[in-house]
Amino acid sequence: MVKTYGDLYVRTRDRLTLTESPETAGPMARDLVSTLSGMTQEAFLAERDKPVSEELTARVDMAVDRYLAGEPLPYVLGEWTFYGLNLYVSPDVLIPRDDTCAVAELAIHRGLFLDQNPRILDLCCGSGCIGLAIASRLKDARVTLADLSGPALSVARKNIQRNHMGGRVSCVQVDAMEAPSAFLGKFDMIVSNPPYVTASEMEELPDSVKKYEPHMALFGGTDGLNFYRAITKNFRDLLKPGGFLCYEFGMGQGDAVCAILEENGFTVLERTLDFNERERAVLAQYGRKGI
Repeated sequence: MVKTYGDLYVRTRDRLTLTESPETAGPMARDLVSTLSGMTQEAFLAERDKPVSEELTARVDMAVDRYLAGEPLPYVLGEWTFYGLNLYVSPDVLIPRDDTCAVAELAIHRGLFLDQNPRILDLCCGSGCIGLAIASRLKDARVTLADLSGPALSVARKNIQRNHMGGRVSCVQVDAMEAPSAFLGKFDMIVSNPPYVTASEMEELPDSVKKYEPHMALFGGTDGLNFYRAITKNFRDLLKPGGFLCYEFGMGQGDAVCAILEENGFTVLERTLDFNERERAVLAQYGRKGI
């Protein structure tokens, strides 16, 4: 019988070992109990012997049921950490992944050399994880989060507020496949993690992705490159002279994405790897000037 937070942790850990190793189940159980109780992990450890409510016990049990049925843990928790930021997530947006830190870091490193108070556009923003990561490091940057999906923008707005960036980060609805309005203004940098999964790859996605994550944020056309073609051609005129475009791309797509950039007047400056040592991001400059 569950009486204390410690009891709830042990039961949750034991249930998770149905699909996870004991080394993984322990930290996951701690995350579930502490997150759903609204406590930090430090507070949870300090209060392990305190009584736990039946309501919280039921919520944790239901969350474990969802996870064991195949739902990704970030959706079960309703939040996830990316680049040191605690972000709200839902099935309306892709789960922020460590691989995406590559494009965020590439943009941040270039951003350190931009003019004062740079304007940066995060296109196909989803949860806003990339733009908010940039804003967290470039304290004078003004960042616009843009997406076609209204529900995704609702998630992004929550994350702006959650991370106290309302003064410098805003949201706007934009279709990345169409020519943008001039009313958006000019930007020093555009960064994007657009949909890039190919038609054949969509069929092979694991159920944890295929059944739960938004397909409109995944599918990039037959060859996965539709968004790169459209954004590179249509959004380059939103860049200031010498402005930068920074992309995340899928495995094996680097050469094709760089070719699209070069065909549209960009100079490729840097290609970089993710944490798994796979090529993941590219930085290019339009109408290149001295750096």
